[in-house]
Amino acid sequence: MYLKKSLIAVTLSAIILSACGGSSSSPDAVTETPVVDTGFSFTATEMITNLTNDVIVNGYLSLSTKADVFHLATLTLINTPTEENLAAAQQAWRDVRIPWEQGEAHIFGPVDALSIDPHLDTWPLNTSDLQALLASQSGFTAEQVKLFNDDVQGFHTMEFLLFGDGVADNVKSISEMTALEREYLGATAEVFTEYAKSLADAWTVSYDPSDSNSPAYKDLLLTPNNDVYSSELGVVEELINGMIGIIDEVGNGKIAEPFGTSLATTDTSLVESQYSWNSLADFSDNIQGVQNVYRGEFVNGADKQGIIDFVNAADPELASKIDGQISDAITAIKAIAGDNSLPFRQAINDVDARIRVQTAIDSLTLVQASF
Repeated sequence: MYLKKSLIAVTLSAIILSACGGSSSSPDAVTETPVVDTGFSFTATEMITNLTNDVIVNGYLSLSTKADVFHLATLTLINTPTEENLAAAQQAWRDVRIPWEQGEAHIFGPVDALSIDPHLDTWPLNTSDLQALLASQSGFTAEQVKLFNDDVQGFHTMEFLLFGDGVADNVKSISEMTALEREYLGATAEVFTEYAKSLADAWTVSYDPSDSNSPAYKDLLLTPNNDVYSSELGVVEELINGMIGIIDEVGNGKIAEPFGTSLATTDTSLVESQYSWNSLADFSDNIQGVQNVYRGEFVNGADKQGIIDFVNAADPELASKIDGQISDAITAIKAIAGDNSLPFRQAINDVDARIRVQTAIDSLTLVQASF
């Protein structure tokens, strides 16, 4: 999520990749003072390679692929406006949302430098400007949409057009969707695919689109002796700080801010993905992204190195504790829905559900403290 009005402040801790002690003596020395080894050793190359290629790059390639599928679904909806094709486009929106939300655990590099985050995921949506555009123009093209402000394009513009306002339900019938809305949707989806592809290309081909000689951003992580990362230590810090950032944003921002301090202070207008009722999936995917980096697994079951291996080299008990806390946080977020499958927008105003919301916030606070 790109917040237009504020930045999440994160307190970061220094980490040490390796440290070793030793002693020296001279022939005239009578006694030696031993130096206690207070650090640990860890070779980070394999871990960084796996996290870069198998987690981050694979995630952005998946985003680009699913963006293409979504765009095609919107074109089908434009050409053949049926309930079935609307439902297919809605599901394609949910599908492309997954790699994006998981990728917020490593939202650094090109996604920030190229301003792709605000282009794709600015929240809140400016519904008044969107409605004004729909009321004042007779058609839309991708070229036009790309010139509009970020708060009337991207994920949440497409979400609003596909699902409606999300107040009473998240079900929109094809009869409620105008031809102009479908055209705006298709144009916005086309712009979305361009940004998703440019993000994948920045990681795999050239990180600076204005300089074809610039390396792929992944190479900066894989060979950390450059202006961005002077060492493997810098890469590991970047990865850990990315996880801390999204844990903080989910717990203290996305969940806590609309939740308020009591029933009297809830604010449903702050709930991200409220039109589709996809909020809880967003939050759990954010923390799933943390788990992907921590375990080194973009696809469950892959036995490759992640940050957990780095932590384990220094403190096996801490490594296991954090792993469990991440899983507990994901479970707690999903449990907010309860037996009645309440969307988050409604859960924050439900007395029983608020207990579950607080449990999720507490779980995220624990894992953030451990990190």
